[in-house]
Amino acid sequence: MNTTAFAQRHIGPREEDQNRMLQTIGVDSLDQLIYETIPDDIRLKKELNLDEAMSEQEYLTHIHELSKRNKTYKTYIGLGYHPTILPAVIQRNILENPGWYTAYTPYQAEIAQGRLEALLNFQTMVTDLTGMELANASLLDESTAAAEAMGLLFAVRPREQKKANTNKFFVSENILPQTLSLLQTRATPIGIELVVGSESEFNFSSDFFGALLQYPGKDGQITDIKSFIAQANNNGIKVAVAADILSLIKLEAPGKFGADVVVGTTQRFGIPMGYGGPHAAFFATKEAYKRDIPGRIIGVTKDMNGNRALRMALQTREQHIKRDKATSNICTAQVLLAVMAGMYAVYHGPKGLTQIANRVHNIAGSVANALEKIGYTQTNTAYFDTLKIKADAAAIKSAAEAAEVNFYYPDAETVTISINETTTLKDANQIVSIFASVANKETVLIETISETNMVMESLQRTSAFLTLDIFNSHHSETELMRYIKKLERKDLSLNHSMIALGSCTMKLNAAAEMLPLSSPNWSTIHPFVPADQAEGYLTVLKELEDQLTEITGFAATSLQPNSGAQGEFAGLMVIKAYHESRNDHHRNICLIPSSAHGTNPASAVMAGMKVVVTKANEQGNIDVDDLREKAELHKDNLSCLMVTYPSTHGVYESAIKEITQIIHDNGGQVYMDGANMNAQVGLTNPGNIGADVCHLNLHKTFAIPHGGGGPGVGPICVAKQLAPFLPSNPIIKTGGSQAITAISGAPFGSSLVCLISYGYIKMLGAKGLTDATKIAILNANYIKERLQGSFDTLYSGERGRAAHEMIVDCRAFKAHGIEVVDIAKRLMDYGFHAPTVSFPVAGTLMIEPTESESKAEIDRFCDAMIAIKKEIDAVSKDDSNNILKNAPHTLDMLTANEWLMPYTREQAAFPLEYVRDNKFWPSVRRVDDAYGDRNLVCTCAPIEEYMEA
Repeated sequence: MNTTAFAQRHIGPREEDQNRMLQTIGVDSLDQLIYETIPDDIRLKKELNLDEAMSEQEYLTHIHELSKRNKTYKTYIGLGYHPTILPAVIQRNILENPGWYTAYTPYQAEIAQGRLEALLNFQTMVTDLTGMELANASLLDESTAAAEAMGLLFAVRPREQKKANTNKFFVSENILPQTLSLLQTRATPIGIELVVGSESEFNFSSDFFGALLQYPGKDGQITDIKSFIAQANNNGIKVAVAADILSLIKLEAPGKFGADVVVGTTQRFGIPMGYGGPHAAFFATKEAYKRDIPGRIIGVTKDMNGNRALRMALQTREQHIKRDKATSNICTAQVLLAVMAGMYAVYHGPKGLTQIANRVHNIAGSVANALEKIGYTQTNTAYFDTLKIKADAAAIKSAAEAAEVNFYYPDAETVTISINETTTLKDANQIVSIFASVANKETVLIETISETNMVMESLQRTSAFLTLDIFNSHHSETELMRYIKKLERKDLSLNHSMIALGSCTMKLNAAAEMLPLSSPNWSTIHPFVPADQAEGYLTVLKELEDQLTEITGFAATSLQPNSGAQGEFAGLMVIKAYHESRNDHHRNICLIPSSAHGTNPASAVMAGMKVVVTKANEQGNIDVDDLREKAELHKDNLSCLMVTYPSTHGVYESAIKEITQIIHDNGGQVYMDGANMNAQVGLTNPGNIGADVCHLNLHKTFAIPHGGGGPGVGPICVAKQLAPFLPSNPIIKTGGSQAITAISGAPFGSSLVCLISYGYIKMLGAKGLTDATKIAILNANYIKERLQGSFDTLYSGERGRAAHEMIVDCRAFKAHGIEVVDIAKRLMDYGFHAPTVSFPVAGTLMIEPTESESKAEIDRFCDAMIAIKKEIDAVSKDDSNNILKNAPHTLDMLTANEWLMPYTREQAAFPLEYVRDNKFWPSVRRVDDAYGDRNLVCTCAPIEEYMEA
């Protein structure tokens, strides 16, 4: 055993375990299993061309040396990104804690009450500061959230506006440039006409259904949004406001003025810039639009005992239900970052936040006064933190960069300076001295920060915020540390046991991959700094692009999409641009197999395409004859096929090359959903099977942790003909020669967490990556064999093998009155998170063990499943008071004086011997989903108020 080889640490089963597993499966070698699993005509003929694998120590030295090539200047660029102070108690106990970063999306609420509470805090913080009735549990970034706001307002137009095809959307010229670019990407495909202009000159015409304002504007000017919103409301125009969350401490909440949607980013609440992210955006709106809100909402409900419990409300997996009728393709959030931002508010409370906001504002005022004394003109008549100075931009830039300072230069005669939480009195004086040196004048010394108020009286905040106990109780480190730990104990994460989720690939997030995220050389870089200040980042990101291009067998990669759903949309928009470049504007038909992920049809509609569904055959594979018939029927207008490989049913379809050829023969392109890439790396690839573009879930195949539901990264890799159309950014040039407009706010999306995937590939190397894929397939087939006799596998390949995941059929258990959800809840008593429930087939479990799990852990999981099958066999349909229907069993139940169940406490809590050694207690009994939807409460209201409602 090579103790320095990272693959030894990442891959779970030891060699002797692998041999025993192969015996159970009934094959002589791993190579034989792979031969029987993957069609020979799609197998790669040579090893991936990647650098030699590094040991963990070599990698940490390497990444540290690269980090020195980033320059950590004092940065006052603003534009939605600001230096912050991340409290160490939050960094250590959340960001660096696998109990938080390895958790899965809280679909199983009973074992996710901790992060659900943290997200409820986040939602409460957002509704309080924005003055809105409802907030979701975060979105991807501010620009994406603004685009989603536009989409929501378009969707909720009154009948008369829809009838008149009212499609104009006004955007203030003071919007952030990256947001405008993303709005342009999103508007055209769904038939929205953007009109950019001055708020003061807008005529409130009936041609407009909505408007978007920036508050304060990109250059710092605060405009009279109160009057604008009032006039818009009078004219039937709905208004979205993109607001700076820290400014809302001093500025009145837009909701108080009648705004319909308020969006923004919580990055200023202690989240590092990370060269663009990840950051938790926020999205708040009126309760009237609750059915149209994108993303996820955390709601309050009750459990079987009537006790307060939390869960995801309303939108849970709505894409899988509504498909092409979904309001948004976003199926994720930025949970880890939202948890951190919410904890920042809990830690500082309303008084602390007010102090921070006042200090930022006062420093800005003090700098403005000093600059005016030197002779500069500050042109913003009202501002929070950003000054707009008339000056020779080139001269200031030269002097500033010599002093290791970054300002923003919107034109040759303007410099903007955005003051932030980290700015000190010393920093303020340095700013003034730079301007003084350019003016050849003696500097003006700011001796103390004087109080100022540059917000017009009509917009000054008068409404209270964060009045609940939770935001007024945990202001010492001891208190916050214990509160964070209390919540962590309620959540089952990968640091407790295997999470065998089909389609979600919950693999090891190695500590060596995670460590660099805490380094200031990586975390403190603004996404719009000059390229020579981000050489470390640009080196890593370029190499990661090249690595992913090699792994997928394509020609180019864009890292910009900051979730899998955004990757889908980006891939389709690139296909659309390609067709349009060939004057094939009419190609708008997207073929999607019935088994596809629900985000696929939602993404296609967002890209302006018409969805045509193709059938599956009895084996769960694509019906090739039906596909051919529909491709030929629509050949004049065929844009693309969206296909998942291996299929969503966990099978390597042998006809895949024939399928891609049919699409190409009929003028279309093939988009491959990369959700199951963990079953391809090193053995086959999308380019090899004939695809033209794929997105990758770096939070699945390439080890970025799920973080309780985000961050995700969804880069796209493309064939040669699509490379020119990869997305750009309006401030930092990225993408191809005919680039589409932005997909996310930052040039390279969530750059900071891309370090994780870079490290994963660097440390595994070509052989390690290929071995990881082989072991993922081994682990899945081992589970398949072990469960045989207890559970039937619904689909398998032509030689009877599963891919890296399988679907087990639980529909027959209805004869015993047992539903698949009962099995999911009972698994909690055994210490496991359920596999994926009822997707892609209702009444089934989709199981994916990943390569990281040891044989011992897989055996524990199989033992639990087999034991549950015996419990099912023992119950009768007429008796609902049984061990499965009552699951999960809480500590309160087990320690109550009275026990009236027809089984023992030991059977309920300790069904197998291994459970005693590492018992996980669900903190609530089974939650009542329907009650929570009927009585929607999405903030931290006391239970008494909730029950009265």
